[in-house]
Amino acid sequence: MTLREYKSVSVRDLSKYECNSRTHSDEQIEKIVRSINEFGFTNPLLIDEHNVIIAGHGRLAAALSAGLDELPCIVLDGLSDAQKAALVIADNKIALDAGWDRDILLSQFDFLKQFDYDLTLTGFDLEELCEIFPDELPEVFCGEDDVPDLSNDCVSRTGDIWILGNHRLFSGDATIVTDVERLMDGHTEIRNIETP
Repeated sequence: MTLREYKSVSVRDLSKYECNSRTHSDEQIEKIVRSINEFGFTNPLLIDEHNVIIAGHGRLAAALSAGLDELPCIVLDGLSDAQKAALVIADNKIALDAGWDRDILLSQFDFLKQFDYDLTLTGFDLEELCEIFPDELPEVFCGEDDVPDLSNDCVSRTGDIWILGNHRLFSGDATIVTDVERLMDGHTEIRNIETP
């Protein structure tokens, strides 16, 4: 039987599982950072007795980005190497098989809108919210040819990325390397546009 211990572990003492097949985009990490900033660190990492991460690689990346020093962990002591390998995959895959009760989801979004709550803190991005509420978010670009009415209310915050057709607009600081990397989204070359 696997023993479980709850403890805080320094981020410096945690190691990534070398064969983790799950990937995390910069945008997903930023969503996790925003969630941590809003709600706190609500989901402990799963680690083995040697502080190797079994589940929570994305949460670790977000914690490092947010400047956290220690993280809550559940230590799974006694798993075989095969069990660890299977759980690293299962922890991610099983969650992907879940669905949404659309009526309940819409009612919860309607509830949050009463409080002017930032719906993107739920993990849904603006494009997804525009699909859910195409007529209710006039301040957001719901399509590349849709232009909202002008408003004096600021809708963009530092760290926001706007997708404008084939273009990306980032609200950040061009002198900060990580901001530029988020804007470039893995693209390293700038293509020159020929003008007549």
